[in-house]
Amino acid sequence: MTTNSTLSRPADAAAPLWQPDDLLAAMGARADGAPLREVTGVSIDTRTLQPGDLFFAIRGEARDGHDFVPAALARGAAAAVVAEDRAAEFRELGPLCAVPDVLDALVALGLAARARTGARIAAITGSVGKTGTKEALRAVLAAQGPTHASAASYNNHWGVPLTLARMPSASRFGVFEIGMNHAGEITPLTGMVRPHVAAITTVEPVHLENLGSIEAIADAKAEIFDGLEEGGVAVLPRDNPHFERLLRHAEASRATRIVTFGEHAEADVRLVGLAMKPDMSIVEASVHGSAVAYRLGSPGRHVALNSLCVLAVCAGLGADVTLAALALAHVRPPSGRGERIVLSAPGGDMALYDESYNANPASMRAALSILGQAPLGPGGRRVAVLGDMLELGPEGPALHAGLAPAIADAGVDVVFCAGPLMKNLFDALPAARRGAWASSASELEPAVVAAVRAGDAITVKGSNGSRTATIVAALKSRFAPPAS
Repeated sequence: MTTNSTLSRPADAAAPLWQPDDLLAAMGARADGAPLREVTGVSIDTRTLQPGDLFFAIRGEARDGHDFVPAALARGAAAAVVAEDRAAEFRELGPLCAVPDVLDALVALGLAARARTGARIAAITGSVGKTGTKEALRAVLAAQGPTHASAASYNNHWGVPLTLARMPSASRFGVFEIGMNHAGEITPLTGMVRPHVAAITTVEPVHLENLGSIEAIADAKAEIFDGLEEGGVAVLPRDNPHFERLLRHAEASRATRIVTFGEHAEADVRLVGLAMKPDMSIVEASVHGSAVAYRLGSPGRHVALNSLCVLAVCAGLGADVTLAALALAHVRPPSGRGERIVLSAPGGDMALYDESYNANPASMRAALSILGQAPLGPGGRRVAVLGDMLELGPEGPALHAGLAPAIADAGVDVVFCAGPLMKNLFDALPAARRGAWASSASELEPAVVAAVRAGDAITVKGSNGSRTATIVAALKSRFAPPAS
């Protein structure tokens, strides 16, 4: 199986991650081929595999990982984990671990990694903000001890056990992102992770196509509390309309403490004040009654609220909250999730806000709000380039059209739309705000590149499947700043 993996090594790549005997015992595997070596990383992607990695030949929807075993061994994999009935094909190529089922073996290795660690573990889910929150936690906890966290958005049935299998035994903290598209998917994943702290960033109308109602989404997200260790901490968004529903789930779990965050007067970690600037924010908060002031490395009220979640999780893990708050100043948005890029156009610069990784109604409104506060150069405009928000079910057309008031509130000057669902928004806009509509991002790209100019602030956002990242790439290529 090939993926866009970005990380196969543990935080301390100098130390062996797995010894051969421990590896075989954990997976119930049979050694075959050449003798096994120490394992220093775990991979499912030959494109990023490093010498010493253990390669799992997972069978995916499109490709069978066994097709890549020769390449993995040729690149120096410590061994390849293969199905028992395929082992004979690769015996002469190098070390093998033969197992009945490769994905089951990955899960078993992940469970063994969780069993051997003394790390304090956090699990994060939510309709919006889970990856950014996970990355912020990774950064602030790393300043306090060896920290292991999910790579990219490795939050599904193979991503979670892969992240576990990569966790060094000496980790002090572990941070795991857990996602879902259907009810019942989070429970087995949080059961593998067994977090000491489980947090929900928010509940919004995402995956409506699969779940049917926002109440069902709240119930599915609350499955994260099912795996809490005895005496664990549940972290909840106090401002969310479904807070009481989430609270009932948390109270029915093994949590002995429930911590809330938000602007609500009763929130345990509460936003007291917020000053936003183009590329940063200053936050005043109350953390369990203690005043904390800190700087964030990116703007946005939603970013500030997610930072409260970070501090609540840190407190639950026993980390130093003051040090964590100070470290937030150095956290930047993950790629495609709000990164601000300065581009060079004839006559001056323009600012590009890359939000192309994902989208739903809540994150769209948050991105538009940031665009509304973005500074403009002389003659500049606020430009929104928006792709379809996917998996919204029958409500999709109305939810797209419903973004029109947020565009007006943000003072967006011109809107470009890509995709059949975004046609509903385009038609709902006044003529003066309509830039162009096209059936796909690739068809819209020339119009956007031709229209932007010096002084503009541009937000590009859409669900990953709408491919708005191609427009970001085109803008970066066409308007790259001159080499210094």
